[in-house]
Amino acid sequence: MLAGVASISLILAGCGSKSSQQKKTITTSTDSELTTVDLSKTTAVGTFNVLNNVDEGLYRLGKDSKVEPGIATSSTISKDGKTYTFNLRKNAKWSNGDPVTAKDFVYSWRRTLNPKTVSQYGYLFSGIKNADKIQNKKAAVSSLGIKADGKYKLTVTLEQRIPYFKLLMGFPVFFPQDSKTVNKYGNDYGTSSKTQVYNGPFTLTKWTGTNLNWTLKKNPNYWDKKAVKLDAVKFSVVKDPSTGLNLFNQKKLDMAQLSATQAKQMGNKKDMVSRKQSSCYYIALNQKNKAFKNLKIRQAMSMIINRKVLANKVVGGGAMDTDSFVSKGLAVSPQNGTDFTKDVTAPASMTYNPTKAKQLFKEGMQEVGLNSLHFTLMNSDSYDQKQLSEYLQSALQKLPGLKVTLNNIPGRVILSRQADHQFTATVANWFADFSDPITFLNILTSDNPSNISQWKNAEYDRLIKASNNDDGSNAQARWDDMVKAQNLALKDQAIIPLYQSGEKWMINSKVKGIVYNTAGANYNFKNAYIK
Repeated sequence: MLAGVASISLILAGCGSKSSQQKKTITTSTDSELTTVDLSKTTAVGTFNVLNNVDEGLYRLGKDSKVEPGIATSSTISKDGKTYTFNLRKNAKWSNGDPVTAKDFVYSWRRTLNPKTVSQYGYLFSGIKNADKIQNKKAAVSSLGIKADGKYKLTVTLEQRIPYFKLLMGFPVFFPQDSKTVNKYGNDYGTSSKTQVYNGPFTLTKWTGTNLNWTLKKNPNYWDKKAVKLDAVKFSVVKDPSTGLNLFNQKKLDMAQLSATQAKQMGNKKDMVSRKQSSCYYIALNQKNKAFKNLKIRQAMSMIINRKVLANKVVGGGAMDTDSFVSKGLAVSPQNGTDFTKDVTAPASMTYNPTKAKQLFKEGMQEVGLNSLHFTLMNSDSYDQKQLSEYLQSALQKLPGLKVTLNNIPGRVILSRQADHQFTATVANWFADFSDPITFLNILTSDNPSNISQWKNAEYDRLIKASNNDDGSNAQARWDDMVKAQNLALKDQAIIPLYQSGEKWMINSKVKGIVYNTAGANYNFKNAYIK
């Protein structure tokens, strides 16, 4: 997703206290602010992690993204795979006491797809009847292929089979919304904990919209509240990882995420755990800019970056160097079981070659009629991202005549500017919404709101469309479309992939039951507890 990643460390509240109340509370730190809890509008990983715990859709995703019961108690699928019928549980309620009904799903999906909402996630609905037409303002929102057959029966009609449909249903964008609450708060909806209602294991409290602390509190109206063992999960924004490690060493932290330097200093201790993330951090160049329209300049900027040094010595924390946009470990070929990253072919520009990079840059500058180039690189202001920005500045300025100024700003600001294309160059990231390569590849299509670089290629669009439509029912043909699409995008340097993120933690064995998935909303606290 286009958002700064929320690196989480879980800490035991009141560690020295023996009270049972405190033993049922986990405190977490994050390096990024909450921007909104409006599921139709957010793109931030940290927000999706909150939404995954305060709300619930037709399904929940358990360990290894296993589909588990949510609001739906059962479902049937038509023989052609295009019609899903869901039976909803009758004891599901919103935190205000109202029942969760089929109409809440219909309302939520229509609201997200309505062009007036300007959701950056509307494209995920592609394949549901009329979703694309609605996005392109060629059909009424009411024509979307979702229908409430009474209060507790929901029917979804697809235009073609969607192999990952049930995985999508566990992603917060497809969760229900209470129309009464949306209408009540209008533009303020989701801008604070009090301007929202919840139907998940927890409710969000103590978030004003601008403060740096918030709490997930056990929801007494949740249908499966007996399974929820925690009373609360408390969040606070902490941007310096040294603070977390110090608290862990003082035995006030149960889980602390380590920076690259810290991980090296700690060695391979028994309490250290690595967590992979299905992600890609990359540089997006605004290709409306004269210089960045030139392919050789884009290639040179990619080739001057030593990704192994960047991943291992600058980012660390389990990060992996990558020459792919789609993350390693996300999906395997239906034909031979090979990882997607093994089937694609990385272009020469993804390999560190400073001599060739300087040559390409010189040629590109001559082609656009420039003697020098000065631009600002925008990135978030978290500790690790500041370190990354400084490394990129140093690497890029090895190109003759190039000067880079850094602009590290809060997460809520950077997301807004990226969405509005208010940048020349920016470090961005995308985190998989579900375990399929298309979750990455979709965002580089010409009309995707998350295509912040504004790169366009008709053949790429055709391949992605084919994978989502004509070849959707042929697993191998669909796979081949996606492989060709990534090859094309990287050859044309649509973006400059940098690394696939990971996390290294020091973990106290007292914290149990937290479900972590590499794709989609990462954290599920429903069954978490403190031993």
